[in-house]
Amino acid sequence: MTNSSASSPRSHASSTATDAPLRVAVLIGSTREGRFAPVVADWFLRFAAQYDDLELDPVDLAEHPLPDVVSPAAHPEAAEVTERLAAADAFVVITPEYNHSFPAPLKNAIDLHYTQWQAKPVGFVSYGGLAGGLRAVEQLRLVFAELHAVTVRDTVSFHNAWENFAEDGSLLRPEVPEGAGKAMLDQLGWWGRTLRAGRAHAPYGER
Repeated sequence: MTNSSASSPRSHASSTATDAPLRVAVLIGSTREGRFAPVVADWFLRFAAQYDDLELDPVDLAEHPLPDVVSPAAHPEAAEVTERLAAADAFVVITPEYNHSFPAPLKNAIDLHYTQWQAKPVGFVSYGGLAGGLRAVEQLRLVFAELHAVTVRDTVSFHNAWENFAEDGSLLRPEVPEGAGKAMLDQLGWWGRTLRAGRAHAPYGER
């Protein structure tokens, strides 16, 4: 888990009144039966909801099975996810680590799309055993770089994840994950607004 001093989330009071909230699609990448992902996702969504300048859109891939195809264009079952990714200004990917990598349904969801990721930032919340899912995150950075997305430096990672949460889903030791979460969201917010302004000035790839 990235070390960072914990502090309460800020509301970016310096933003102008005309700034729209940053639309953040939160991808929940595990679809396995008995998965731990909902526990991690529920915590993150509660934590991120404290930022009044973020508009969160949780996209649970277990609830949206996607076709294994090259393009979603001819597949109406993919349309909702495609539209939500396209509307997002930024992404947070919640992923476990499977065999030193990330889940196949997450890779399929990423590969099924292209322009939806371009010139947008991506943050990560990972979980697993001793490595805390960080090896999955490092591989995802390579994938998103190929898709012209920008991954933020700081992450939230839960090592031996099941030992971090109480039965009600609350954190047993919140200081470090909350500090890491603040650092990640602050970076995501800066990149998200900067890139949104850039895309508004000129579509990505055009000069």
